Amino acid sequence: QVQLVESGGGLVQPGGSLRLSCAASGSIISLYRMGWYRQAPGKQRDLVASITSGDPGFTNYADSVKGRFTISRDNAKNTLYLQMNSLNSEDTAVYYCNAGARSLGSWYDYWGQGTQVTVSS
Repeated sequence: QVQLVESGGGLVQPGGSLRLSCAASGSIISLYRMGWYRQAPGKQRDLVASITSGDPGFTNYADSVKGRFTISRDNAKNTLYLQMNSLNSEDTAVYYCNAGARSLGSWYDYWGQGTQVTVSS
């Protein structure tokens, strides 16, 4: 079982950048499909970006963040990152780190506690 702790959120002006980190413990993140999700007030939690298990892993992005956000993984540090550039107010949300894996025919999801990102002038 993997434990996830996000950090790096905060208040940033439109057009600015932030880098989120997700430190994992209890297991090796390269074994998991890793992803970043976000949830704005009153809205559902949506996938922002993901990276498959293995090395180097294949990435996938929501259309709304393509070209602005980059997901990456440092296996040596067992940490997942989300580099966010050109932020706008629609990126304001709580961002969650997710690890998923299949075991014995069932899919298991693990979540961090979330980190708030607020884009405002």
